[in-house]
Amino acid sequence: MTESASDADSLLERTRAVIESFRPYIQADGGDVELLGVENGVAQVRLRGACRGCPHAAMTLQMGIERHLRERVPEITSVVNVP
Repeated sequence: MTESASDADSLLERTRAVIESFRPYIQADGGDVELLGVENGVAQVRLRGACRGCPHAAMTLQMGIERHLRERVPEITSVVNVP
């Protein structure tokens, strides 16, 4: 079954809204996160600022970003960092 354009737009917007809700916390530590897109349930993000090269970036990605997205947007199955 294929996803309609409006469903895809809704998923993207809901994902963006969740990321925007916790972005200030990441920015407070000198980092940032940018949503690049959502494809087949995978949110593609780019960690920027202090998050790039940080040894804790993987934990932020998995335990922070992915956990929040999966709780609030059930269609999201995982999150990947696109350098």
